[in-house]
Amino acid sequence: MEIEKETILELLNESPIRVAELHGIFAGMNVVNIADFFKDESKETMLRIFRLLPKSIASAVFSYMEGDEQQMLILALSDTEVRDIMDRLFVDDAVDLIEEMPADVVTRVLQNTPAEKRAVINQMLKYPEDSAGSIMTTEYVWLTEDSTVRTAFDKIRKNGVNKETIYTCYVIDQDRTLLGVVSAKALMLSVEDTLIDDIMDIDFVSARTTDDQELVARSFKKYGLLAMPVVDADDRLVGIITVDDVVQIIEEENTEDFEIMSALKPSEEPYLKTGVLQQVRNRIVWLLFLMLSATITGAVISGFENALAALPLLIAFIPMLMDTGGNAGSQSSTLIIRGMALGEVNFKDIAVVLWREIRIGFLCGLILGIINFVRIYLTNGQNSLLALTVTASVLLTLIMAKTIGCLLPMAAKKLRVDPAIMAAPLITTIVDAASLVVYFSIAKVVFKL
Repeated sequence: MEIEKETILELLNESPIRVAELHGIFAGMNVVNIADFFKDESKETMLRIFRLLPKSIASAVFSYMEGDEQQMLILALSDTEVRDIMDRLFVDDAVDLIEEMPADVVTRVLQNTPAEKRAVINQMLKYPEDSAGSIMTTEYVWLTEDSTVRTAFDKIRKNGVNKETIYTCYVIDQDRTLLGVVSAKALMLSVEDTLIDDIMDIDFVSARTTDDQELVARSFKKYGLLAMPVVDADDRLVGIITVDDVVQIIEEENTEDFEIMSALKPSEEPYLKTGVLQQVRNRIVWLLFLMLSATITGAVISGFENALAALPLLIAFIPMLMDTGGNAGSQSSTLIIRGMALGEVNFKDIAVVLWREIRIGFLCGLILGIINFVRIYLTNGQNSLLALTVTASVLLTLIMAKTIGCLLPMAAKKLRVDPAIMAAPLITTIVDAASLVVYFSIAKVVFKL
């Protein structure tokens, strides 16, 4: 690819520019790779390259460019050039563009968008954010049940080039009610006089316009789909979602969960394109919350000040106990959050999950406790009471941490709060305080403090 880029830049600098040769190079390249050419290039070079692209691929290349590159081109190109891009751009890509651009760019885009497409875009923008309706496209091939395979192929040849996909066609009636789907494979393996009604599949998977995009992505994975029809409340076909959109959804959802689990405010901008002040705003709220909540731990230690004064050696085991409990709780919360995201764990499984985590906590605590008992007994003057105190604390802390780690994310899901919020930082803060209460309470009983 680097060699091709060097060749293209050399041809750009020749006078006169060998347009035919450049078109030949572009025609043999993937549009995604062409879009990569625009990264880190000057505005002038980007404009020259884009204006030399064949019109048949220019809009496809544009859809794969970074947002700031798209914005620069829209503001630099003429109205005619912008109109040509928008005329060829798929509706779902146009919606994504409008959602990400500032107001002045959106105004210019809509002014140069054909009226019919603009109406469709405005309709899609009304759907709830992150819903199936907001990510679908309206460019699909539809057929009627009384059509034949021959007429279906004629329609695909005539209109297929402007559709998002032709691998699946959708069968509708005069009210646009979705009746079935028919694959390109079924069409190619059927004789030309066969009716669509005889080969269409009526056992299909569809989504409602208001369905959450995460549920849509899960259906794609479950059924191995390349495209999914989207219907309204009356089962009328209004659009389709293709697998390339689902890949983007999965990436966005995973990134959001990862950021929330790391105590970060989700950001839609890439790391290197997010300013320092914005990064601070994304992090400071959670850091402030966790810092203030950690004062609970300090309050617990202060409450047992007399016990610590009577037996200062107890202080030495506080970091180990807190770290062990926090890590154990984080393990459980991470697995439960992932299980719920994949649809493997639901709130109705709470009793099963709780009993499982209690047993896991007991066995892990027992193993760690025994090891700690031997270690403390041998390194602290064979003090069996101290070893017993720490061992019992580790055992109870592990059970408690595993319980809290599984219950909080499931409770959050039930309350319609993102379970990722109940991840490592928050779980650790809660378990830290609880483990100290357990530790000092046991110590007071054992040592009669």
